Amino acid sequence: MKKRSLVLITMAVTLSFAKVSGQNLNENQKEMSTEKDQYTFELSKNVTREKVSFKNRYGITLAGDLYSPKNKEGKLSALAISGPYGAVKEQASGLYANQMAERGFVVLAFDPSYTGESGGEPRHVASPDINTEDFSAAIDFLGLQENVDREKIGIIGICGFGGFALNATAVDKRVKAVATTSMYDMSRVTAKGYFDSTTPEQRSEMLEQMSQQRWVDAEKGTSELSGLGLPEKIEGNEPEFVQGYFNYYKTKRGFHPRSINSNSSWTKTNAFSLMNMPILTYIKEVSPRPILLIAGENAHSKYFSEDAYKAAQEPKELMIIPGKVHTDLYDQLDVIPFDKLETFFTENLK
Repeated sequence: MKKRSLVLITMAVTLSFAKVSGQNLNENQKEMSTEKDQYTFELSKNVTREKVSFKNRYGITLAGDLYSPKNKEGKLSALAISGPYGAVKEQASGLYANQMAERGFVVLAFDPSYTGESGGEPRHVASPDINTEDFSAAIDFLGLQENVDREKIGIIGICGFGGFALNATAVDKRVKAVATTSMYDMSRVTAKGYFDSTTPEQRSEMLEQMSQQRWVDAEKGTSELSGLGLPEKIEGNEPEFVQGYFNYYKTKRGFHPRSINSNSSWTKTNAFSLMNMPILTYIKEVSPRPILLIAGENAHSKYFSEDAYKAAQEPKELMIIPGKVHTDLYDQLDVIPFDKLETFFTENLK
């Protein structure tokens, strides 16, 4: 039972099977992390990028990059973007921001609390409440910008931050439209496992392990990392999603020195609050504001978007990208439907 529980925790929290120290970079990663402000994509010549910071409701300072279209005046529509879960703003969210700024939006890509360049202690922690709040804090910031129309602000959430984006939109009525790509409901997968396969006995054991770990952390005065993350190499016989994560986070394609998924792991107690705080309980309250859910046809995570679509009220749309997997929607410019995203937000931020 213990071994199975450990695997379930690993799958739910780090989205991987294999064990890795997470403390040292291999030679390939060292070569890729020489520049402090390394990005995994090229900034458009039609876009400006500015480093910014702002505080959330809990007083945590968040770090972001503000992308603005050049040569466009007046009050513009704006977007807040974050994700994937365990990533930083120099990865997929920044790429999305760059593309949407090219299309005329002011876009804020930000590091969530406790990760990347954002504040919060201990590090490598996620929270269903605070990470939802992070989106609302991003809306606060955007609404104070001189070139932003605060009545025309939307959200894009990628992977695990797709679920947090929907949760934020349900509670924050200032958000006029929300889109997700490769969406994960982190509270559901953490509490119930993939495809809701965790038994009550396994769930109880997982909670027991994390509860006892809190004594260990309290005695040490620090939160111990799980040491469970992506492997340093793959053999090719791993599940598709493990290979997909590896090929994004562990190679030059998507590696970043501050990314949890590229280098390290979450804490052993990271799943604690996610286990009993379901974030999509009030998804119906997003309505009448529109939802766009985008997922790959062959993505292991597709069922999250399908079930969110079923639970949500109109207006809503589910877009399935034929033949594509979860990580294809992280950075593949010929796969991610940016034209659709542009149309969706242009029509609904008005």
